[in-house]
Amino acid sequence: MKYGVRARQFLAVVLVVTAVPAMAAWNNPYPAADTGKNILYSAFRERPKHLDPARAYSSNEYEFIAQIYEPPFQYHYLKRPYTLVPLTATAVPEPKFLDRQGKPLPRNAPASAIAYSVYEIRIRPGIRYQPHPAFAHDDKSEYRYHALTERDLAGRYTVADFPHTDTRELIAADYVYQIKRLAHPRLHSPVQSVMNDYIVGLRDYAKTLKQAHDKVAGGREEGVFLDLRNYPLAGAQEVDRYTYRVTIHGKYPQLLYWMAMPFFAPMPWEADRFFSQPGMAAKNLTLDWYPVGTGAYMLMENNPNRRMVLERNPNYHDERYPAEGEAGDVEKGLLRDAGEPLPFVDKVVFSLEKESIPYWAKFLQGYYDRSGVLAESFDQAIKFTGSGDTDVSDEMKEKGIRLLTSIAPSTYYMGFNMLDPVVGGYTERARKLRQAVSIAVDYEEQISIFRNGRGIPAQGILPPGIFGYEEGCAGVNPYIYDCVNGQLRRKPIEAARKLLAEAGYPNGVDEKSGKPLLLYFDTPAIGPEEKAQLDWTRKQFAKLNIQLVVRATDYNRFQEKMRKGDAQIFIWGWNADYPDPENFLFLLYGPNARVGHDGENTANYQNTEFDRLFERVKNMDNGPERLFLIRQAMAIARRDAPWLWGVHPKQFLLEHVWVANAKPHNMANNTLKYLRVDPALRAGQREAWNRPVAWPFVVVAVLLVGGVVPAFIAWRRREKKGATE
Repeated sequence: MKYGVRARQFLAVVLVVTAVPAMAAWNNPYPAADTGKNILYSAFRERPKHLDPARAYSSNEYEFIAQIYEPPFQYHYLKRPYTLVPLTATAVPEPKFLDRQGKPLPRNAPASAIAYSVYEIRIRPGIRYQPHPAFAHDDKSEYRYHALTERDLAGRYTVADFPHTDTRELIAADYVYQIKRLAHPRLHSPVQSVMNDYIVGLRDYAKTLKQAHDKVAGGREEGVFLDLRNYPLAGAQEVDRYTYRVTIHGKYPQLLYWMAMPFFAPMPWEADRFFSQPGMAAKNLTLDWYPVGTGAYMLMENNPNRRMVLERNPNYHDERYPAEGEAGDVEKGLLRDAGEPLPFVDKVVFSLEKESIPYWAKFLQGYYDRSGVLAESFDQAIKFTGSGDTDVSDEMKEKGIRLLTSIAPSTYYMGFNMLDPVVGGYTERARKLRQAVSIAVDYEEQISIFRNGRGIPAQGILPPGIFGYEEGCAGVNPYIYDCVNGQLRRKPIEAARKLLAEAGYPNGVDEKSGKPLLLYFDTPAIGPEEKAQLDWTRKQFAKLNIQLVVRATDYNRFQEKMRKGDAQIFIWGWNADYPDPENFLFLLYGPNARVGHDGENTANYQNTEFDRLFERVKNMDNGPERLFLIRQAMAIARRDAPWLWGVHPKQFLLEHVWVANAKPHNMANNTLKYLRVDPALRAGQREAWNRPVAWPFVVVAVLLVGGVVPAFIAWRRREKKGATE
């Protein structure tokens, strides 16, 4: 018995010593069976709340549903400026204009004469939905899963628990159905309030649906199906099987941008019917959990506390990689796949990563294919070149990691409350005070210290990539910057002090009262992480001997102060919904003020001439006249200085060498279909980067052998000696 135990110990040690060098990477978070497969690996930081296209509106939700749902239009993947192209539609339509009597108007009719704009969208025949139980029929050609009982639902917790699936062709009525859903009383679509002002009849349609729903529901909270096919909407109508018509009030060319969002993707009535049955919502069997689309991918695993998995839609229609782009795309290899069918990747695995450090570590180990540049790892990942540009560090370059950068269509600014008696108003005194502060707050320094160089100082309200933005000296803010030898330079602090004195505050003292100028900065940033930013902001004002008092409150109190106009100076930001100057200029439009209107004009800025120009610009097509008017509006806003203009952030993306076709796109969300990976190269790199460090185990094993073998020999000698006596 003792001999058997000792022998087994000895054999185990030998196995450890011989096996360790041959073992694969121990830290691989994925099944070994997936090694070498055509899979893209990514991560998400926050679980999506909505996957229903009528409700979803955040970037972490669009990351998934934009791959599944297909609006009629999309953005060209490679072209810049951002350009709309057909997706399921045959073309991006030109609107037809009508007067109040319904008579046609010419294309160049003034916006004031246009009562209605009519868009007719024709979709391509032959596009089919992903396989789904909502489309399944029985042998009597009736829908198999549209009248489920409580007994039928027993044991079914996911869509995969319904064994029968089918598909059908995409038709125009599906787009009409989805537009109607924007007014559904149970969905509370975030764009309903905007679309109420444009889509003809939508506001009253919401009331009609509310009455119908209350009548059908009879007080029930769930399990209510309202078949929207039975309720016509004047502004969204089916023309024929493949054509539908959208009619809006007035002229609003930005509607086409909205129609490239998932809000306007098709919804088959069968899916609405399937998920509206009693008992479904209790099991998370809803459109908010299981999207149904015609896109390149379909959601096969929804476990938002661990991972989300997209797989290639076997019914995906013919779509090809773009055959043209912008200058430099050929040299970057972005047109090697021109004309090839999409998508390239079979499966996309998203893993939940709440913490930055493990996310970064897994990227470096090759377990994530792409990564943003995290603040904690910036110095490790990025270096600055002699010209001030950025590149990956030598360590990253050795791994073949590439850096992709882009300026986001966003702006983060410090604003003045124009209703405030000190910093607000439109007198020369107030205007020069704001201009002086705008010079003193050094955003070049702020970008360097707190953003690691990831941003550019704003010269006005429009970021790069938006029509009306002008590079260099052509787009300079002359109140804050000088143009020297073709380069923009912030005016010296002496210029700010001179303006401050002209405003009646020489050396930071109010000449009327003789008291130091005291200003207030309102913020919800109350944690220790924001202290450095706040200290820096105080120092900027101190350059002018202005005392800045920070009034920090909780977020709800801060929002209340903004609504009431009680804040004085504050920080805000805006991310574009679509690439049109109207989506930024409206942030300074008087009737859109936060106080009294609850709008996005947080500075409560109001200038009659700016408002007049905005009203002309907002519905114009891009062209020389629109650019001329934008320049006039920007000149007024720069002079009045309701903002310090702030920063347009720069986005950094790192990708491994085995990823191809990646190009940052700040408007499109359905870009996974364009990416290609080299699984064999990835597998080789992972193996090289994650070899087990075996020598500690070998040392331990040798020590164990050194202890076991002599004991084993001594024991055998005693056994033999006892046997001979």
